[in-house]
Amino acid sequence: MTRFDFTIHARDGKARSGTIQMRRGEIRTPAFMPVGTAATVKAMKPEAVRAAGADIILGNTYHLMLRPGAERVARLGGLHKFMNWDRPILTDSGGYQVMSLSDLRKITEEGVSFRSHIDGSQHMLTPERSMEIQRLLGSDIVMAFDECPRADQPRDVIARSMEMSMRWAKRSRDGFDSGGEHAAGAALFGIQQGALDEGLRLQSAQALSEIGFDGYAIGGLAVGEGQEAMFATLDFAPGQLPDDRPRYLMGVGKPDDLVGAVERGVDMFDCVLPSRSGRNGQAFTWNGPINLRNARFAEDTGPLDERCTCPTCSTYSRAYIHHLIKAGEILGAMLMTEHNIGFYQQLMQAMRDAIGEGRFTTFAADFRRKYLGA
Repeated sequence: MTRFDFTIHARDGKARSGTIQMRRGEIRTPAFMPVGTAATVKAMKPEAVRAAGADIILGNTYHLMLRPGAERVARLGGLHKFMNWDRPILTDSGGYQVMSLSDLRKITEEGVSFRSHIDGSQHMLTPERSMEIQRLLGSDIVMAFDECPRADQPRDVIARSMEMSMRWAKRSRDGFDSGGEHAAGAALFGIQQGALDEGLRLQSAQALSEIGFDGYAIGGLAVGEGQEAMFATLDFAPGQLPDDRPRYLMGVGKPDDLVGAVERGVDMFDCVLPSRSGRNGQAFTWNGPINLRNARFAEDTGPLDERCTCPTCSTYSRAYIHHLIKAGEILGAMLMTEHNIGFYQQLMQAMRDAIGEGRFTTFAADFRRKYLGA
């Protein structure tokens, strides 16, 4: 059984393509992980997510600990069995969601106490408890517990937060290692913090490298700073992390974000955007996003995207999907989500191919020209 092995097959500039091998299967990188917040990628069956090309999905520690509860999921055989997904699952640590509950939580060195947004019940999430929850869920890639401050905070506030996150990272490492059989089959990723500051990011990367992790995430971006600032940070942040380990940019993003981040050396992504946008009537295409609520699609007999190979595009017209969305039919959200998840996976495959063939720079420029009109 292979616990965790990352192989880089090709490089083109800073862009890398490779493979992560784990006990539940292979993850091709660059990889996009559909988000299954509450043990489901909204509006899609797990088999359809896999058929779209996803090698791994993301589960949410915060939401699953509150409902149905990590202990219950464990009694029911673990998250994979519970949701009928037999491939790798990455679970976030719960830190980001808890931090967003500014009116319901209190942060101390021990961890974060908070009230449930569901029923107001009181909870305490620490690095050790986060590791325990992710073990109970049966996660394949476990994320260290961290704090994610807003990028517009003063530098000293961000520095103190980053330093505490590094102490929490060590406690996460220790808690994970005490997990016995689960630790022997799962991987642990650390999370770099430091907002937009190069010096703080470097300190964080050095601290994480000293602790030692299977992979490294770039946290604290895609939280309102804008694409220009995010890319400026990605110009240096990935290179501060170990070259022989996967680099995971958390919570990103739009298709052009993904291309720009791969250009800068990122290997893994997750985002709710393809599923959320699908439910709201927005489809991503190779020629840019389109809003199917628009009246101009009412009699359009073409597919969402001529180049897309997903089942929605091969079977249903823009006119029909426009009708479903205007009528508020659930099938509209299902078809749109299936297309968007499929499009994202096709984009990742196209990037992997371009890197392997040494033409990623040309691919990225051509993609931006068509997608952004740039």
